[in-house]
Amino acid sequence: MLDLKKIDKSWTLFLDRDGVINHDKDNDYIRNWEEFRFYDTTVEALAILAKHFNRIVVTTNQKGVGKGLMTVADLDNIHNNMLLHIAPAGGRIDKIYYCSDLSDDSPDRKPNPGMAFRAKKDFEEIDLSKSIMVGNRISDMGFGRNAGMYTVFLATTHPETAFPHELIDLRFDTLLAFADAVAMGSAT
Repeated sequence: MLDLKKIDKSWTLFLDRDGVINHDKDNDYIRNWEEFRFYDTTVEALAILAKHFNRIVVTTNQKGVGKGLMTVADLDNIHNNMLLHIAPAGGRIDKIYYCSDLSDDSPDRKPNPGMAFRAKKDFEEIDLSKSIMVGNRISDMGFGRNAGMYTVFLATTHPETAFPHELIDLRFDTLLAFADAVAMGSAT
């Protein structure tokens, strides 16, 4: 079970994007920056989390690219603008990984752990046993478990998800609620 008191600067935070950092679109994709809307407290939450985690990475499934509904340039524009809004408030995201593959058996498509292994390759200091995956879907929780991480479920888009659940260590309503809990319990 995840004990937030054990978190120190050696830990890594993995975040899903849609439904965690920004509002998700129901049965559709965020196709451009104009459609991207942060949750009201996301930037504040990321500033808090940046003080407690060594690395913060985003891992996001982006089938919209694979389906040709948007381009990699569109996705890069969303992510670049997202980062421009996070940094001035004291938050950070060290790297963004995405999977545009359409096949559910792609090694990078969550719940498969490929993006976690890519992050570990890029940042050798990442210890997946001292990492937390924060997401709003059971596939995010499966991704975390498949990579050997702890999991935190945000009830932003699927509040009906049962808890306790075998794939979920902790559950919060928002990223800020999680960040506040980390700040209260953290050893740093």
